[in-house]
Amino acid sequence: MSNKKLACAISALLASTSTVAGERTILVEDTLLQQAEAIYEPDEIHLSPTSDAGEALRNIPGVSGTRMGGRGIDPIIRGQSQTRLNILIDGAYVHGGCPNRMDPPTAYNGVDTFENITVIKGSSSVIHGGGGPGGTVLLERNKPELSAEKPYTGSFSFGYKDNADSFETGLDAAAGSEKAYIRGLVNYTDADNYQDGDGNTVSSAFTGTEASLIGGIDLNDNTELEVSYTINREEDILFAGAGMDSPWTDNDLFQIKLLSGTSVGPFSGVKAEAYSSEVEHLMDNYTLREKGMATMGTFARAPSTSDTIGGRVSGNLLHGAHNWTVGIDYQKNDKFAAKYTDGTMMMPGSAAGATAQTTPQSLLWPGAELQQTGIFAELNRPVGINNTLKAGLRYDRVEASIDKAETITTTMTPLMLYNNNYTATAKTSTTENNFSGFARFEHRYSQHATVYTSLSRSVRTADATERYLANNMGANSWIGNTNLDPEKHHQLELGYQHQQPNWDLDISIYYNDVSDFILRDLARGQTGIQTDNGTTTIYRNVDARLYGFESGLNLRWSDNWSSVASLAYVYAENTTDDRPLAQIPPLEATISLEYNKNDWRLGGLIRAQDNQSRDDTLSGVDAGETDGWSVMDLFGSYEDDQYALSAGINNIFDKSYAYHVNRASTDPFSPTAVKVNEPGREFWLKAKLLF
Repeated sequence: MSNKKLACAISALLASTSTVAGERTILVEDTLLQQAEAIYEPDEIHLSPTSDAGEALRNIPGVSGTRMGGRGIDPIIRGQSQTRLNILIDGAYVHGGCPNRMDPPTAYNGVDTFENITVIKGSSSVIHGGGGPGGTVLLERNKPELSAEKPYTGSFSFGYKDNADSFETGLDAAAGSEKAYIRGLVNYTDADNYQDGDGNTVSSAFTGTEASLIGGIDLNDNTELEVSYTINREEDILFAGAGMDSPWTDNDLFQIKLLSGTSVGPFSGVKAEAYSSEVEHLMDNYTLREKGMATMGTFARAPSTSDTIGGRVSGNLLHGAHNWTVGIDYQKNDKFAAKYTDGTMMMPGSAAGATAQTTPQSLLWPGAELQQTGIFAELNRPVGINNTLKAGLRYDRVEASIDKAETITTTMTPLMLYNNNYTATAKTSTTENNFSGFARFEHRYSQHATVYTSLSRSVRTADATERYLANNMGANSWIGNTNLDPEKHHQLELGYQHQQPNWDLDISIYYNDVSDFILRDLARGQTGIQTDNGTTTIYRNVDARLYGFESGLNLRWSDNWSSVASLAYVYAENTTDDRPLAQIPPLEATISLEYNKNDWRLGGLIRAQDNQSRDDTLSGVDAGETDGWSVMDLFGSYEDDQYALSAGINNIFDKSYAYHVNRASTDPFSPTAVKVNEPGREFWLKAKLLF
């Protein structure tokens, strides 16, 4: 991991008052916005081949991730994950199709297909969607640099890791002019199961193909239109962390963007974008497993779909030193998932002509629809010479409903399941009016030092699984709560940044007080819970608090030698029940030493986590305490204008270890969890040819 490139560069541009197509101009003088928003290039956060964007993000200090297999690492920022993070794929929301999170948004994208990865920790912006109290991740592509002298550009890449015999290759090519272009990207990855440090095989194989076609044209000197279409095709995806695997999962993403720097009424520039994402997903426990490790002795499959449409229109209002970004966004996600239990009819080698069950045993997502319409305004302005103020307000109208609440399955309807497990009468539709906002003040008190403070309120609505999941498995059922209140996060953050010629220091501390935190738990007689069997997974609102710190030190020992050290910690408590929250990373640290000269780069990195004794086994989500660990990686690279070569060894001492947040289970919807080990020693190489 190389020195991170922070967002201070963004805001230093800042003397003009117009928006150029494809760029965001912020009218602030020499502000840092340092901890709020960090921008990375892919090679800055990883050199070795990665399975998806989630795995690469784990290399950023303060970002962890949940592993279930070789694919689909689910990011965690400041102890918050899943729909507590806003993850946008070049401006679009892609909501996965698996109720068990086999396919988080980052699973559908290789990080190397993007030029910029922006990580916004906490709530310090309102323009990227509602909620997102843990943070926001933006994966973004740039317009290719083409000219009459060179009307084409591109690269061909190859990567290999020996542990899983993982092979990946990619092609990125663009042609056109400064006024119009077409760009194509294709990436293919094939990986077998890897072995952990003890030599045990971990079910983690997968095959994936991603392809994008992008076209852009300048309608005039200040206006650009871009259209893109991306497909993802995943096959034979194995998960040690679930009782099912995924024979296939598909995503089709269509996007259109209009960027204009021409004044439109009071706006100095406008941006309009729309997108459509369609996900189809299948998981079962027999296609990819020799003996069909079946739920309750049966063979089960669960096909699902998740379709999302949305868009955003925003514009810049400039008034003196005030720079306002105002706009409206919308997204609608429709989810459907059914579970079928096919007995022994689908067993490999079973009698020819056997038919699968046609009536579902359960409707996991019984036609769930979530609509969210947001209106936002964000201000960025200098206050005197050494101060900067950034603030925003947001209103979200949320409408949630299901249209198959009374559909009969082989057991009972979803509505019956909700009413049998909660004392409150189930609702098939809900409307919310949510208000969020933040204010961030920075003060540069010397040439080298800046301090800041921020206050924020963010409101996250319950997602489709938390509201409407209806998986009937008797005593081990997993049932959503239709009466959940939205989470209200109130956060305070303080930070300090110091820059010297030979070293930089960043420190931030934060406190997050949460009302109505949506807790995944086991039924055991709590208020509002109808069942008392202690093994059914339910959801309920509790109060919670999370607080912690992040720090980073960048040392430049000489012209060629440098080091980066980081430390991150989060403490999370369910204050209603006086117990820890689940899936919280322990103290994490990294330290690197690098040698850079001309086109060469050599280095080593130590990654470490402390033991985690604050686990929540009562919820059935955590698998108990986790031992601490440390591993060392070595890497080297050479790069010039025509090609780039890199190689290294990850986990050089073949350590057997697991992140505390990793999970596994013997059943796809069971509360029993066992941590999945990370790969043992792996040699890797990567090559890129530029043209």
